[in-house]
Amino acid sequence: MIPILHQHPDFVVINKPAGIHFHSQDGQPGLVVQLERQLSLKLYPVHRLDTVTSGVLVLATNPATAAALTEAFSGHRMEKRYLALSDRKPKKKQGSIKGHIVKARRGAWKLAREGEGNPAHTQFVSHGLGQGQRAYLLRPLSGKTHQIRVTLKSLGAPILGDALYGGSEAERTYLHALSLTFDLGGQEHHFYALPKQGAEFQAPALLTQLQQWQQTPPLWPK
Repeated sequence: MIPILHQHPDFVVINKPAGIHFHSQDGQPGLVVQLERQLSLKLYPVHRLDTVTSGVLVLATNPATAAALTEAFSGHRMEKRYLALSDRKPKKKQGSIKGHIVKARRGAWKLAREGEGNPAHTQFVSHGLGQGQRAYLLRPLSGKTHQIRVTLKSLGAPILGDALYGGSEAERTYLHALSLTFDLGGQEHHFYALPKQGAEFQAPALLTQLQQWQQTPPLWPK
């Protein structure tokens, strides 16, 4: 069963498990099909998460809402926050990363100074958890392919378990969509969900830091 965070007449918000493909492939039903069967509803995707990523995801229940949410995403009026772990020392512990995400080898992407379209832009803060691990709270201001994964790779701190980008071996890729805030019809909606998979995501030091970030939101570096 896909965990449901909120069911609204116009949309559904879930806490996506890691490891589920968004679209059906290899004869296996993808996330959208599984959820439609679970809820007996027709659903309209408006954004997506990588297979390896868990976390907060919204799907519309009608075409009009789908159009409104899609426009909000494309207009960058959705605030998204991600949680990631790495066991590598970053080039800097907080800041703002801008660059073009361009194709690299073997299905990966990389950050480059030159590229087509608007550059990716990610703000982030971090906190040391001990034993060489560091938690990152990231706020993407654009929506590019593999944006968070590429950003942390560019900092020299690939995500724990992210084999595609050189992360240390782990039982999952430690990337989670932590929260989503958006306005629909003049009403603000905010959803927050902790990750349920991965032993490192349950570490007391991390849970304490997440509480602090909730109680005292960071001042995002420009």
